[in-house]
Amino acid sequence: MADKKSSNPKLPKPSPKSNFQFWLISGLVVLILFIIYLSRTNNAAEINYQQFKEMVMAGDVTEIVLISNEDIVEVTLKQQAIEEAKYEKLLPQRSPLTSFNGPHFQFRVASTEKFDENFRELEAALREKAKEQGSNDYKSIGYRIEKRSDFTNIIFNWGFLFLMILGLWWLMRRMTGGGGPGGQIFNIGRSKAQLFDAENRVKITFNDVAGLEEAKEEVKEIVDFLKHPAKFTSLGGKIPKGALLVGPPGTGKTLLAKAVAGEAGVPFFSLSGSDFVEMFVGVGAARVRDLFKQAKEKAPCIVFIDEIDAIGRSRGRGMMPGSNDERENTLNSLLVEMDGFGTDSGVIILAATNRPDVLDSALLRPGRFDRQISIDKPDIIGRGAIFSVHLKPLKLAEEVDVKKLAAQTPGFAGAEIANVCNEAALIAARRNKKAVDMQDFQDAIDRVIGGLEKKNKLISPDEKKIVAYHEAGHAVAGWFLEHADPLVKVSIVPRGVAALGYAQYLPKEQFLYQTEQLLDEMCMALGGRAAEEIIFGKISTGALSDLERITKMAYAIVTMYGMNDKIGNISFYDSKPQNDFGMSKPYSEATAQIIDEEVQKIVDGAYNRAKDLLIAKRNELEIVAQELLKKEVLFQYDLDALIGKRPFERQTTYEAYTNGQKEKENKDKDIDLSKKEDDDSTVEETTDKKL
Repeated sequence: MADKKSSNPKLPKPSPKSNFQFWLISGLVVLILFIIYLSRTNNAAEINYQQFKEMVMAGDVTEIVLISNEDIVEVTLKQQAIEEAKYEKLLPQRSPLTSFNGPHFQFRVASTEKFDENFRELEAALREKAKEQGSNDYKSIGYRIEKRSDFTNIIFNWGFLFLMILGLWWLMRRMTGGGGPGGQIFNIGRSKAQLFDAENRVKITFNDVAGLEEAKEEVKEIVDFLKHPAKFTSLGGKIPKGALLVGPPGTGKTLLAKAVAGEAGVPFFSLSGSDFVEMFVGVGAARVRDLFKQAKEKAPCIVFIDEIDAIGRSRGRGMMPGSNDERENTLNSLLVEMDGFGTDSGVIILAATNRPDVLDSALLRPGRFDRQISIDKPDIIGRGAIFSVHLKPLKLAEEVDVKKLAAQTPGFAGAEIANVCNEAALIAARRNKKAVDMQDFQDAIDRVIGGLEKKNKLISPDEKKIVAYHEAGHAVAGWFLEHADPLVKVSIVPRGVAALGYAQYLPKEQFLYQTEQLLDEMCMALGGRAAEEIIFGKISTGALSDLERITKMAYAIVTMYGMNDKIGNISFYDSKPQNDFGMSKPYSEATAQIIDEEVQKIVDGAYNRAKDLLIAKRNELEIVAQELLKKEVLFQYDLDALIGKRPFERQTTYEAYTNGQKEKENKDKDIDLSKKEDDDSTVEETTDKKL
């Protein structure tokens, strides 16, 4: 343990950086308000000398300032004079943010000496006016002489230009990813790939990846190529240039790439396909070239491009004639770089996508991506392994069975299983439990599949009765159909956005379906609407999701799988469409009419079959519906007690899995016993020879 700690020292935590953008925007706002304040407070109205003389003679002036270096006189009125009507049109508009203390008016003079001469004449006239009014106590107003600095003028004349330059500088920093190396406008084409090397290694290993055993073997071989290349090149083999991870969302493609980064022990470049996309023309191609330049300098290394379909779409799709597609230029550069370096450079490309159908064929050819690793949703064994990984940090009750959890989550991907484990822990904590038990996992699975349980949702008794018979119709129809999936539970507690009822089944782990199985599934899906018509004589809108499902299934039977006698062994399914618009239809209008008629015939047959079955089993339907109204939730063992066991001998996935495990254990025990008997007989023969 000591060696492990010393070999992986903890990196010092980076000091928290100040929020540069916040302070920059705040400074700009303060500066703009300051300029508004200065412009509003110093925006004095222009007058002439005659108007100034009238103001002084009326006794409305309180201060006069002569700016000697600009030959401007600023006039400030008394506070009571400002309110007079004669000055209302002359005064500038007041700002709501500032006071209006002055100066209020200004006018230009020929020179300081000329203004001084005129002002002396004006004061003499004021003295004569005071004597005429019989007052000898005249106080001179006077004026001050000032020299105004150029700072205010600079702000008025160049402030807006300064703000524009500052804003453009901030915008360019944002577009180029900040300051420092690569933060200048000329370095905008640098790659945004994140480098993981000996200093900041990824701690995820192959032990943290469960349920992907075949894919792990493929990528383990790539890691071995980089660690021991002579082992493979000595026999004449070449190191593969790339591997494409293909699979549905949440199956663990990015997690597997992280495990490769943790196991490889070589530099690992990680980035997304969208990191090449930029508003400037040519930037994506420049970043591709810079990425491979850095990779060659760090070789041997691995480059991982997540969501490669962002730049790897087929060229020519969705383009207008004569347009310039920046994404195509980026893809062309990527194609050249992937096939442009030597096979002994030691650079391997890993990429991940969940849409391989849209990728360009030139990108998928050998020599660029030599391998396509399919990562599908895990089977029951893989789900059990994934549950084991995510259950490690949880405090579990003794009753928790990983095999049952794996059997009750068919079709779940790794991300959904992780969500189930987390939801179960949250539910147990909400109920103040000391450990997470099976009930918590059941509720978590229900929440992930059907949505949040809404027990307080107001439902009228009539609606609740309709929902109960609807769900009972599903349950009873599936109970007496041979190829239908076995029921796990049925509930009339509202869930999700619009689901008023919920039925969970345990589908079998299979990849091929026969016609009888599909027809039984359709019949079971229509059991809810058939029950409504039998009991109430009316139908409701509650069968929307059922109708959507059986319509798609019926069209698939006719147009995709070739299971219809009238259409024959023809499939109109196009796995690789040649255009983005989907306007091509490979059949005539007459064939389209036949397809619609055959689909309608299949759906009508399934519905009539469901009605006939529920009419024959109406007593069982009533029993299940009434029990649902009382308990709201029924499980498989409840239906066993209410209407008897299913009349078909069919093992569930969980039963087949557990029985297979028991048979394997018994075989291992028999092998061990036979080995022990052979060893005992060998010992006896040796003893006889010695005697």
